[in-house]
Amino acid sequence: MHQYQQIGVLITHYNRSKSLERLLSSLIQLNLAFNEIVVSDDGSQPVHLKELERLQAIYHFKLVTTPTNKGLGNNINKGQDAITSKYTLYIQEDFVPTEAFSEKLQHANAYLESDSSLDMVRFYAYTKYPNLVPLQHGFSEMRFNQAYFWEGYQKFYLYSDHPHIRRSNFFEKFGKYQEGLNPERTEYYMMMQVLKVGAKVYFYEDHQSLFIQENSAEEPSTLKRNFWRNNDTIFINVLRHLYRYLRFNFDLLYLKVKS
Repeated sequence: MHQYQQIGVLITHYNRSKSLERLLSSLIQLNLAFNEIVVSDDGSQPVHLKELERLQAIYHFKLVTTPTNKGLGNNINKGQDAITSKYTLYIQEDFVPTEAFSEKLQHANAYLESDSSLDMVRFYAYTKYPNLVPLQHGFSEMRFNQAYFWEGYQKFYLYSDHPHIRRSNFFEKFGKYQEGLNPERTEYYMMMQVLKVGAKVYFYEDHQSLFIQENSAEEPSTLKRNFWRNNDTIFINVLRHLYRYLRFNFDLLYLKVKS
């Protein structure tokens, strides 16, 4: 059993208690133990709340609830506020760590311990970040340069809500998550907050080998995407890339984000 005395796990949850149980069980199967586990629930249905109580008795996590659904921003904010550990391992309930994650978490923890300027280590992404400076153990430092047109809009994704470990005083430097928005806008504004302040972030290059995102028919993803995001025709795809590149640059220069 590898005990991480300085790491607390933050898991956001909404109406997917079976997925949550799968995640909690997988952490034990990997022989990972943490200082604390906080499950932040976003006003789930009674059937799932009942399951949370059952799981709490088994896995002994701290449950933070809200009487009504208030969105991802509020869910992360109240969950992070409940963490007392030096570092926060953030995971949404539909992710499952692979066997390789155990070793890489040790390296990520060591990086944070040895470099006080390092803000975050990311473990998962849909696509590889365009500008990486190799380090050791499969990790690289993410480098953002607004002037590099050829890197496209993907270079803006220095921050992501996907599994990562960060310092628990994250809010002191970057501010809290915007509340009352849909999940994608919540993530977008935090991305802008991180870029505007400036962050040092490491990225695991084999970016889909440490976690698997699993959404079953019984507990599908709760995120609904619109036509603009789902359409992959060449014309729409080109327009989408151009729009995002221009919009992201404009917002980085002129968007005022709350702290």
